[in-house]
Amino acid sequence: MPQQPRVSRLAQVPGIGVDRMGNAADAANDPDILRLENLDTDIAPPQAALDATREAISIDACNSYLPFLGHDSLRQAATEHVSNMSGVDYSWKAECVISAGGLSGILNCLLAMLEQGDEVIVTDPTYAGLINRVRIAGGVTKFVPLVPTAQGWKLDLGALKAAASPRTRVVLMMSPSMPTGHVLSEDEWMAVAEVCQSTDAWLLYDAAMERILYDGRKVLHPARLPGMRERTVTVGAASKELRMIGWRVGWVVGPQMIMNDIALVSLSNVVCQVGIGMPGVAAALQAPDDGVAAAVHTWERRRNVLLEELEGLPVIPPHGGWSMLLDTVSLGISPEEASTRLFKQAKIAATPMTGWGENAARYLRFVFSNEPEQRLEGIGRKVRNALSLD
Repeated sequence: MPQQPRVSRLAQVPGIGVDRMGNAADAANDPDILRLENLDTDIAPPQAALDATREAISIDACNSYLPFLGHDSLRQAATEHVSNMSGVDYSWKAECVISAGGLSGILNCLLAMLEQGDEVIVTDPTYAGLINRVRIAGGVTKFVPLVPTAQGWKLDLGALKAAASPRTRVVLMMSPSMPTGHVLSEDEWMAVAEVCQSTDAWLLYDAAMERILYDGRKVLHPARLPGMRERTVTVGAASKELRMIGWRVGWVVGPQMIMNDIALVSLSNVVCQVGIGMPGVAAALQAPDDGVAAAVHTWERRRNVLLEELEGLPVIPPHGGWSMLLDTVSLGISPEEASTRLFKQAKIAATPMTGWGENAARYLRFVFSNEPEQRLEGIGRKVRNALSLD
């Protein structure tokens, strides 16, 4: 076996931790373990998606590399979806590329946008998979803190402004953010837009959870802001809102001047998407009822149960998404130690946020989207006992 040093592009790319916790929980093979370690959900995809996918298995055109940019029907449906969310018109033929999942689309965009050493502004905490993709693409992450409050997370606008530099090439935002559940407010989006315009940077918007909003919040899409249509690239996915995780289908919608390069990277990267998955996603996006509203109602109830159970502990309420964070360091326990105790003593699988930002390492993540309310009841007592907080 060749004895060679690790390639430099991986020098600052750690694992995400979720795989280790997920493997441990799987190996335990214990149905009593609360699976709070991984983004997942037990809510089924739209029936229209299931029916279209079953039919697609027997369609020859779904077992093909072509068309490379994705099936026309899905490109039309995805473009219409982004246009509806943003209030901005896009051309499906010139401004939409289907990707093999949302994160594949994110990487394709970064590879099309970044030169080696270009800076990418991201929030802290943020999903380690996004951070790692920035680094794999040759970018340098510039972290802007999300400030925890009793009411939820706030973007540090002063730090955002200070992070901008002549090297800023991309501002990468997810709303709701993962793992925090932070939802950008109107003022925060305006500040992001100002940074993008002052530095002539792209806004790469991860919209995978865009409609998973709680407490009556409404979608605020940044492309609708003045001067932002021409510099916003939206990446969506079927995995979260449509509950179609295993389909591995996403979409990228943005101005034509960058979409040609994103399409070239896509063709050079994974070549094409999951052929038998695309008809189901198109059907879900076009369904009269995609089930998102009902699913969000269920996830919000689960969030509320978990917040009630952990009341009095340093948990920051999420305004959207599938997860929330517990500040274990403020309790005098490292997230790694807390994770170990919860798993061994309380049968709770939860992931430390090591590698999810500079400030993220003080947090332990709880995913509430995959456990029914009745299974979450009593978790507060289990957490307090395992962490010796009583």
